[in-house]
Amino acid sequence: MAMQSLLTAWRIGWYFHRSEGWQSHQLFIEGIILRDFWFRVSLPVALSALVALLLWGIFSAVVALLFMLAVLLIVMAYRARQLFKLGEWLNDARIETIPEAGGIWDDVFSQLYKMVREHNQTKQELAAELHHIEQATAALPEGVAILNEMNRIEWFNPLAQQHFYLDAEHDIMQDITYLVRQPEFVEYLHESNFNEPLIMIPARHDDMVLSVKLIPYGGNKRLLISRDITQFKLIEAMRRDFVANVSHELRTPLTVVSGFLENLQDMPDLNQENIARALHLMAEQTRRMDNLVADLLTLSRLENEQSPLREETVDIKELLDEVDQDGKLLSGGRHALRMEIASPVNLLGNRDELHSAFGNLLSNAIRYTPEGGAILLRWFERGGQPVFSVQDSGIGIAAQHIPRLTERFYRVDRSRSRETGGTGLGLAIVKHIAMRHQAKLEIFSEEGVGSTFMLVFPVKRSLH
Repeated sequence: MAMQSLLTAWRIGWYFHRSEGWQSHQLFIEGIILRDFWFRVSLPVALSALVALLLWGIFSAVVALLFMLAVLLIVMAYRARQLFKLGEWLNDARIETIPEAGGIWDDVFSQLYKMVREHNQTKQELAAELHHIEQATAALPEGVAILNEMNRIEWFNPLAQQHFYLDAEHDIMQDITYLVRQPEFVEYLHESNFNEPLIMIPARHDDMVLSVKLIPYGGNKRLLISRDITQFKLIEAMRRDFVANVSHELRTPLTVVSGFLENLQDMPDLNQENIARALHLMAEQTRRMDNLVADLLTLSRLENEQSPLREETVDIKELLDEVDQDGKLLSGGRHALRMEIASPVNLLGNRDELHSAFGNLLSNAIRYTPEGGAILLRWFERGGQPVFSVQDSGIGIAAQHIPRLTERFYRVDRSRSRETGGTGLGLAIVKHIAMRHQAKLEIFSEEGVGSTFMLVFPVKRSLH
């Protein structure tokens, strides 16, 4: 009967929808359903009243009244039982424990079942969306925290937890100024103008630099976005140092050349000896600037990620012979150079770059080894890895300088480096060539004893 009533209501509602509009259709449907509900509720009472009238005519009014009373008590008891079951279920509303019943109560529990199922589905969908949002915010390169109007933390992602040293279990709904107490941060938080970010160093991360920015949204709430800019600051410092070092390196030779040119212009009566001496010094300084520019261009090319490594089979014996000859020319017989090839393996790599790396290591050894010292070039294998090493008996390097030797323009002894003609970029070039060949630069040195520089190549680059 209920299905027939609903079907009739739907048909009538569709008619009204076509003729008078959707709003009147909804009102009509609600009226039909309400009348059907009261009909089904009053049906047992109406039937029992008809039976009671028959009993009154057959027996007496007392019998009819007792029958009517008994029916009403049964109906009330049934309704009370269903209400009790409904109340018990509402205390722990789970879809698998929903009560079963008949009649109008079956419709009630069916609707509850449908509502609970839709609620659970919506809850699962919202939980899945929340999980996706949490995954997305966790993957962000910035820390994100949500602050309410009282500056209390409502939520934060893992990166914000690292930046501000927060605790996910205890710091939710805590005032962020109790947890991040730098005065500049507290002052920035209470400002009304957040156009510019705040650059700060976290209290518990002295080696980190953060860029912090507040973004108001949703009324009184604010997004606290933090970004680790430590690397950018280091790059900026390196750029400043690089410009300052290049300027400093070029200033001295330019000053020498400019000074001699002024002397030649102001003193045209200089004798040939002084002119020759001036031209010789200007040529030396010009060569120094030329070497510096050449090393800068080489370093720029090596650092360019768009410049791929052109690989070839490198004949190590032939390459080392060339490096050894270049070293003897540079030494001019002042050192005892010796070469030892203990492995027949060749190398897969770029010959020009390897020649530059090997030559830089040998020229450094010659510059920092006093006259009469010994220098040994070796090619051997260590655990299957090809190794090129340069060992000298020079002045050596203190331990505190070794980690910084491959920095641009870093010199242990600046005056000696300039005297020997070094640009301060040789080991930086060696480091980048080693990186392009997946090799490792190892340095061992002791002051007053000598140094050993080794390029250790991976096994995959050895060619038998």
